[in-house]
Amino acid sequence: MGKSIAIVGSGLVGTVLAIALKQQGHNVFVYEKGDDIRTIDFSGRSINLALSERGWKMLNRVGLEEKIRQFGIPMYQRAIHHIAKEEKQPYGIHGEAIWAVSRGGLNKKLVEWAEELGVQFVFNTPIWSVDTKKGVLYTSEQEYQEWKALAHDVIFGADGAYSKVRSSLQRRSRFEYQQSYLPIAYKELVIPAKKEGGFALNENSFHIWPRKDFMLIALPNMDGSFTCTLFMPYIGEVSFDSIQSEEAVIAFFQTHFPDALQLMPDLVALYTTNPVNSLVTTTCFPWVHKDKVALIGDAAHAVVPFYGQGLNAGLEDVYVLLDCLADDPGDWEQALDTYQHARKVNADAIAELSYRNFREMSEQTANPMFLLRKKIESSFAKKYPDLWLPLYDRVTFSEGSYQEALAIGDQQAEIMDVIMATAEIENQWDSLEIEERIKQLIKENRGF
Repeated sequence: MGKSIAIVGSGLVGTVLAIALKQQGHNVFVYEKGDDIRTIDFSGRSINLALSERGWKMLNRVGLEEKIRQFGIPMYQRAIHHIAKEEKQPYGIHGEAIWAVSRGGLNKKLVEWAEELGVQFVFNTPIWSVDTKKGVLYTSEQEYQEWKALAHDVIFGADGAYSKVRSSLQRRSRFEYQQSYLPIAYKELVIPAKKEGGFALNENSFHIWPRKDFMLIALPNMDGSFTCTLFMPYIGEVSFDSIQSEEAVIAFFQTHFPDALQLMPDLVALYTTNPVNSLVTTTCFPWVHKDKVALIGDAAHAVVPFYGQGLNAGLEDVYVLLDCLADDPGDWEQALDTYQHARKVNADAIAELSYRNFREMSEQTANPMFLLRKKIESSFAKKYPDLWLPLYDRVTFSEGSYQEALAIGDQQAEIMDVIMATAEIENQWDSLEIEERIKQLIKENRGF
C-alpha cells in the first residue's frame, strides 16, 4: 500500500521526485508557498539550466527525457569572447553537449505532467514548521496566525537553499549547518532574437565573456533569444555598486563587452529593472530524521552555478534515493539513511568543484596557456581514453561520483602542472616526448 508523502517545494527537483514516487504508487502532495508556478514570470532572476548526463539519466528513469529534449538546445562548446577575438573550446572529447533549457519553462511542464499522473499540488500554502518526530507540517496564510496541521507518512524538503524543512531539522541536537555567500552577485539580461528571426549568436555554444573578476554568459532559448547573466562583485571599482546610472551601464559595456552591447537593445531597461541576486552555498548534516523527514536538492546542498550541476546534482539525489528505496523497500528509515550517506560526500565535492570553476570561467578561459593546457588534455584523452578523462567530462558526461571526480581531478591537475612547466611547451605540446611524460606521471601516480 502506498504511503502518504508530502513534498515541500514545487521546484524542479521536488516535482521530479513527486512524479517518481507517484509512479511507484504513493499518494503524493506537493506544498508550495507561492502561486501556481505555471502563472509565474521567471524573467529577471533565473539562471538558465544546463542539463547534462546525470540529469538526463533521472529524467529518462521517469520517462521524460525525450519530451524535455524537444525544448532544449544542445551546446557543444564554449564560445569565449575576448575583447578583440572569439575562440571555441569543445566541451566533450567525443563531441558531447550540455543542453540549455529554460528553468521556468521546464518547471511549468513538469508540474503539468505531474498533475496528469495524479500528484496533488497545493499552492499558496507556506510551511512554517515541521514536527520531524511525528511527520506533521504546519501552515497558515501568515506565520503569526493559527497553524493548521498536515500529517503525512513521509516529508521531503525540496524547498531550496532557504528551506523551512531544514530549519526544523536544525532544531534537533547535533545538526551541522553552514552557509556562505560569494562576494559575486548576478543580474539577468537578454540578447533578443534577430528582427528577421533566428539567433544573433551561434545557438549551439555556451557564450562566455571572461574578464577576470567579472564575466558575462549567454545561453540560447528556443525563441531565438539568449538569456544572459552578468556576474560581478557587489562592491569595488568594477561592481554593481559602482554602476548606477544609465550612462555608466553603457560605458561599462562599451569598454568590456562591446560585441554583446551591439546585440542588447534593451540593456539599460533590463539592467535598471532586474534585481541583483546573491550566490549562496549551503552544507548540512544529517539530511534525514528516521523514516519521517528527508532533505533533497538545494535544501540539502545549495551550490553556486559555475559548473552547471545544481539541477543535475539534485536529480541525481532523486535517482540514488529511488535506488535506496528499491534496495530496502520495507524499511524507509534504512533507505533514507543509506541515501544521505551516499549523497553527502558527493554534494560536498560538487560544491567545491563549482566554487573552483568560477575562476576557470572568468579568468582562466582568457589565458592562452590555460587553453593550451586543455588542448593537451583533450588530445591525450582521445588517444588514451583508458588513461585520461578530463575533469569536465568526468563531472558532466559520466556517471562516476563527484567525490571521485574531485580526487582524480586534483591528481590530473598536479600532472598537468608538471607538463605546463616544461620548457617551450607551446612548441612541443603534441610531441611524443610530452605524451610519454604524461604516461610516466600517470604511472607514478598509480593511475586513475
